[in-house]
Amino acid sequence: MKIRSLRNLLRNKTRSLLTMTGIAVGAFAVALISQISATGASQVSQTLDNMGINTVLVQSKQANTSARLTDEDIESLGRVGGVDKAMPLMSADARAAFPQKSLPCLTWGINEEAREIISLFALHGRLISERDVASSAFVCVIDEELARKTYGRSNIVGKSITLLLGGMEHEFEIVGVASSGLSVLQSALAGIIPDFVYIPFSTMQNLTGRATYDKIAVLTLDNTYNITGQIEDKLNSELVASNLLQQKNQLQGIMGTVTFALSVIAGISLLVAALTVMTTMLVSVNERTREIGIKKSVGAGNFDIMKEFLTESALLSLMGSGAGSLLALFVSLMGCGILGIGFMFSAWRFLSPVLFSLVLGMVFGAYPAFKAANMKPIDALRA
Repeated sequence: MKIRSLRNLLRNKTRSLLTMTGIAVGAFAVALISQISATGASQVSQTLDNMGINTVLVQSKQANTSARLTDEDIESLGRVGGVDKAMPLMSADARAAFPQKSLPCLTWGINEEAREIISLFALHGRLISERDVASSAFVCVIDEELARKTYGRSNIVGKSITLLLGGMEHEFEIVGVASSGLSVLQSALAGIIPDFVYIPFSTMQNLTGRATYDKIAVLTLDNTYNITGQIEDKLNSELVASNLLQQKNQLQGIMGTVTFALSVIAGISLLVAALTVMTTMLVSVNERTREIGIKKSVGAGNFDIMKEFLTESALLSLMGSGAGSLLALFVSLMGCGILGIGFMFSAWRFLSPVLFSLVLGMVFGAYPAFKAANMKPIDALRA
């Protein structure tokens, strides 16, 4: 039966190929969207884990408003039970000028505790030291992506960088090249997540004329929501404390919703493709009317005719969706290889579009099959 159905499809190769192409496009879209979502969710989760799930960030409730945090706030937070350390954070948009090029960046004012609290690791050279903070030194640490963009290599310790900060240009010595929890996302989302430059927070205070901080990063001894609540009790009503676990759950929820919406949109293309299957099969029924009449006159039953046309519908859907899913798998592997991201394989992710297409093909192929099966032999032979 399958071989006969395949031969029937090959009678009009162009029509069958176009129908399968439409199904393949829909299956490809569904499978690729699911894979991209799963990979993105994994990378976000891994990034937040690398940054330290037990880090709490204290900042202003208003997104576009800078908080005015002081040393007293740091001391107050340090006395909260379950808090290990607290570090001031300052941030400002800047422009980093090198001999070769000039690039926008985000400058962070930090201290010597950045390695533990925000998971900053020196790949070359060193990080900001306590002495740098005490002397308000004009030294900086840059992320690896920025180093590669400017010099084509990661180790550029000893080079100079000019930062346009506070309306004036200031020259800094690069004492280290670092990697942080955001490095993977910076590489994958180049142009969206900015490059980072780290300087002593005391130096940033002097250059911007401020004595306060934008944020405070708090390292807790364990990862519990209770500590976050205790920290918020120490803050005024204009500030909020959020830990990375909360942000991780929120991001995963948002990504899940977006993935579902995109999958539904892609699924519509599969529905349209199923309609083309029905159209193709109806045309095939009309073309093979005499053939159906001959088969019924020599003893073929209604069920035999229906099974033949349903098998053809199933083969169209199966071959088209299978090709689309295999293409999505190949594109996913290539994309992960280019971006340097680990590939997360799930058989269900690539098989589900095939099964869904197969069901749709059978459902939408039922009417043409029913029409063919209920033809009267005499009427069919006269056609």
